[in-house]
Amino acid sequence: MSAARETVLADLRQRISALEGCGAKQAGCLPFGVAEIDRILPGGGLAHGALHEIAGGGSGTVDGAAAALFAAGIAARSKGKIAWCLTRPDLFFPALAQAGLHPDRVVFIEDEKEEDVLASMEECLSFGGLGVVVGELVRLPMTASRRLQLAAEKTGTMAIAVRRWRRQTEANDFGQPTASTTRWRVSVLPSEQLPVPGLGRARAFQVLTEAYPALSK
Repeated sequence: MSAARETVLADLRQRISALEGCGAKQAGCLPFGVAEIDRILPGGGLAHGALHEIAGGGSGTVDGAAAALFAAGIAARSKGKIAWCLTRPDLFFPALAQAGLHPDRVVFIEDEKEEDVLASMEECLSFGGLGVVVGELVRLPMTASRRLQLAAEKTGTMAIAVRRWRRQTEANDFGQPTASTTRWRVSVLPSEQLPVPGLGRARAFQVLTEAYPALSK
């Protein structure tokens, strides 16, 4: 590891420690509050101390935004600070707030390469003082996902890999196996029709999972 990267990681540890103070290991699950989903998930919700994958239903910008917003909604219901690792600083803060996640709770970590995003996620998970660690990724190799899963298990911190793609060929990588505990594909439904011309109100997400096919029936 280069001296420059070691310096950055040391600074990151110091910043997170100052924000959180001490470790906040969480056990059990984080329920959705939706009976149709919670009754299928082991433990009645998304497990803490585990890696979860969320991807858009397609490769477009809207689908990627839906996946990121879904992850933000999960993170908003956790305790403690949130680490969000990414290579493109294109998150819309008001949308995060609408999902219940105030930007003041989030430590944004911008990396140059996806390999650095994976390293930052693992470092944040190993710290153990965060509520959720989110990382935006195009590819998630099995070895890297296994490292994230083990780091999450060790500290009880939830990890979320948001798969965001620029083109359809990149979306094909989602079919490859990973060590994630659950894998979700999220899309948006058409807007609700209004009695007068204009834009309709946004509809709820359509949520499907590969880990639990019964949810898509």
